[in-house]
Amino acid sequence: MKSVVLVEAKKPLVIEEREIPTAEAGEEIIKVIACGVCHSDIHVADGHFGGPLPLVLGHEVVGEHPELGRVLVYAPWGCRKPDCRQCNAGLEMICANSHEAGVVDDGGYSEYMRVPSRDYLIPIGDLDPATTAPLACGGLTAFRAVKRTLPHLNVPNAKALIIGAGGLGQFAVQFMKKLANVELTVLDMADDKLDAATELGADHAVKELPAGVKYDAIIDFVGAKPTLEAAAGAVNRQGILVVVGLAGGRLEFGVGVIPSEAVLTTSIWGSLDELKELLEFVRTQGVNHLVETIPLDEAQEALDRLRRGEIRGRVVLTVA
Repeated sequence: MKSVVLVEAKKPLVIEEREIPTAEAGEEIIKVIACGVCHSDIHVADGHFGGPLPLVLGHEVVGEHPELGRVLVYAPWGCRKPDCRQCNAGLEMICANSHEAGVVDDGGYSEYMRVPSRDYLIPIGDLDPATTAPLACGGLTAFRAVKRTLPHLNVPNAKALIIGAGGLGQFAVQFMKKLANVELTVLDMADDKLDAATELGADHAVKELPAGVKYDAIIDFVGAKPTLEAAAGAVNRQGILVVVGLAGGRLEFGVGVIPSEAVLTTSIWGSLDELKELLEFVRTQGVNHLVETIPLDEAQEALDRLRRGEIRGRVVLTVA
């Protein structure tokens, strides 16, 4: 089978011919149909985190299972030990001993992929593989982050802010507008992404925050020091700031530094149950997201374009 492999951090991906994996007890093998390319793939490729190399990237995977048909893969796999609090709560994505497809274990930049349990395969029926694949991370991460803001938006004249109108931000715009009665502002520096946010339902799309406006909920999909500082200055008292982006920013924290009783939290991926909930949400309410498909052989080009900010929505590798 053909696999696109990260052999060394900060070096180009390599196309290799490998043996099709075989399943051990409890494992499943799927034939990959589509695999999303995520900003997290760039962090792994650059050596910021991830497992031992060589490694096949890719954690937004739709594949074909011989019995289940087309399936979406839930990619953060917990330890599932009896004494693991997170796994027992269904929060495998924050298990301290989790191992993720395309991050620690081989993922979907390949013609075939091993999955440790059938539990992680969700049938998608007649949903389109290319538009469904990004739901496994981009959609799920945005869905969980938005859901965590909802208790703070149950107030009169609620205002929310999304920072970053890339693939995740574009998902979040739609989830926020469908799940809350809210005036939504999106902040980004790219005109094409601001246009996309407006098309998807944002009430305001800006390059600079208006002075004096406070937001009951803010989701930062960038996570850089400037965006965090802007968010901390704009969050309302008893509001919430959810940080998703991996840009490494930091904030000072303390009484009098942050507005009174504001909640600052991170949000990590999403649970298996939330992914199932998201798929049902997509089936019943619909989600529009911009998807560009590229052949598996061009995975390095896809990463390079994503790194340069040339992808307006999401890019998905297709496997013939």
